[in-house]
Amino acid sequence: MQVVSPESCPRPSNGTAVTIGFFDGVHLGHQLVISEVRRLAAERGAASAVVTFDRHPAAVVRPKSAPLLITDLDQRLDLLAATGLDYALVLPFDAERSNEAAEGFVRSVLVGCLGAKAVIVGDDFHFGRGRSGGIETLRALGADLGFEVDGIELSASGVVGTQPISSTAIRRALVEGDLDAVRRMLGRDHEVRGVVVTGDRRGRELGFPTANVAVDASVCLPADGIYAGWFERADGAVHRAALSLGVRPTFYADAPERLLEANLLDFAGDLYGESVRVRFARRLRGEAAFGSVDELVAQMQRDVADTRRLLA
Repeated sequence: MQVVSPESCPRPSNGTAVTIGFFDGVHLGHQLVISEVRRLAAERGAASAVVTFDRHPAAVVRPKSAPLLITDLDQRLDLLAATGLDYALVLPFDAERSNEAAEGFVRSVLVGCLGAKAVIVGDDFHFGRGRSGGIETLRALGADLGFEVDGIELSASGVVGTQPISSTAIRRALVEGDLDAVRRMLGRDHEVRGVVVTGDRRGRELGFPTANVAVDASVCLPADGIYAGWFERADGAVHRAALSLGVRPTFYADAPERLLEANLLDFAGDLYGESVRVRFARRLRGEAAFGSVDELVAQMQRDVADTRRLLA
């Protein structure tokens, strides 16, 4: 997949089938839309493309209530590339973009930059200043500018009860620690990326050395607790890991910030400074304060044994 910007518009000679959105998480609903984009592109001999943004639009138009992100930009582009798209046009989203008229966006981006022949969006799609544009706006412009519009249903019946798949639903499930629901909507384990930083070495003193992973504050983490998961190093090596996410209440009455710590099974080595990926596979238990260090160590031993068994 070729990642392009407004300054490097590809405008393929055979045109594009294109979809538009932030695609946070690139969940199964998004993948349904993208599969339709690729089908229509192949049918018309066109390129397949997605238009997305460098930041969540809400971070600009309502920053105090902007949602945490399921995937950062690099993750999002990796996941979009894995779908087999030809192009991803990444637009900077700023105050000027938020005030752009719907018709101006269509003319400059969809037609001028990508030469759109077909536009595929979710059934609740809105765009342009004040979300003034919708599917009918696109259809009217398409009739004039030479592209067709297909609006498709994003829900997947039975995936999470009767609840449609959405980035909002995934964030809610993460906050509740419901990894099963998250996995059913994403089609994979939830992953976060970060850098291994120095910690207070308390885990090493207890016999459970951990890698402390600094995750960007804009990223949505699961509920506090202990998890079985996977730890992927910069060189691609993947290790089973018992993950602790929270504030360590056994040691801190007035908790500092949340920490993500990974105890890698069957591994010894220096990880400081590495960019890593952490995937949450199973939630073992909630975070708890223990009456003594011995009680905590006994529980940590059980957590490691459970992680080893679940991820065997």
